[in-house]
Amino acid sequence: MTAGRVIVVGDLVTDVVAVLAGPPATGSDTPARIRLTGGGQAANTAAWLAAQGVPVTLVGAVGDDAAGRERVAELAETGVDCAVTRHPGRTTGTVIVLAAGDDRTMVTERGANLALSAEAVDAALAGAPDARHLHLSAYTLLDAGSRGAGLRALAAARERGLTTSVDAASAAPLRRVGAATFLGWVREVDLLLVNADEAAVLAGGLDPAAQGRALCASARRVVLKRGAAGAVWVDRTATVTVAPARRIAVVDPTGAGDAFAAGLLAAWLAGAAPEAALRHAGDLGASAVSRIGARPGS
Repeated sequence: MTAGRVIVVGDLVTDVVAVLAGPPATGSDTPARIRLTGGGQAANTAAWLAAQGVPVTLVGAVGDDAAGRERVAELAETGVDCAVTRHPGRTTGTVIVLAAGDDRTMVTERGANLALSAEAVDAALAGAPDARHLHLSAYTLLDAGSRGAGLRALAAARERGLTTSVDAASAAPLRRVGAATFLGWVREVDLLLVNADEAAVLAGGLDPAAQGRALCASARRVVLKRGAAGAVWVDRTATVTVAPARRIAVVDPTGAGDAFAAGLLAAWLAGAAPEAALRHAGDLGASAVSRIGARPGS
């Protein structure tokens, strides 16, 4: 959908996804459908971009282990160019996902993702002269181990004239670092993506349009991902665009936001207006929740 390459920076992990048959029975057994798949916010977004025919490079880190080799091979097979560094002595990250209905809870070991370096980011950008846009998963910023790589990614993109986007990632770590600190890190990005919980952390308990307007003091454009309530686009012209969600039975919500981000970026970078970009993003998000796992075809 776009002639330019997208550089995606952030986590690559193994997901252990358990779609629960009901509420967890504490101290006992809960039936579930369980899958072991590739995951990680950045890697998922890269895979969904590649599925749309967008040239994409993932910049990430794995351990020098079987899991890391498998995760990289999976992405390469989908058409993602992998600028992924292997780190001896570290394990590839793992996330346990407990999914029930529209909700999911994640138990995370980021592993080698913490070793992602600014030097790796610079090397990947130097090797991608056709890059047009850089998309950063904020997990990279929210942990001190990888923060330098995240900050360098945004700075290097600006130096090279690339547009930028950031997915705010997760409410709990955002709360730990604080809204003012995080918004300082992402100041003047072209596009900030937040879900309802993240928006509440960063902008308070306002209505979505007001949250978007508040966040536009930091980012040029803001998209609020609201699940079944649809999505809202706000920019500095004070234009607010609202798109309803597609009605679809949810099998597993894991990775829906990552698919949404990939659809949004593909459409926006191809010149789509906000309404069309949100609609395309919603279609990919709906596709993601209709299956188990966070990747296309999973």
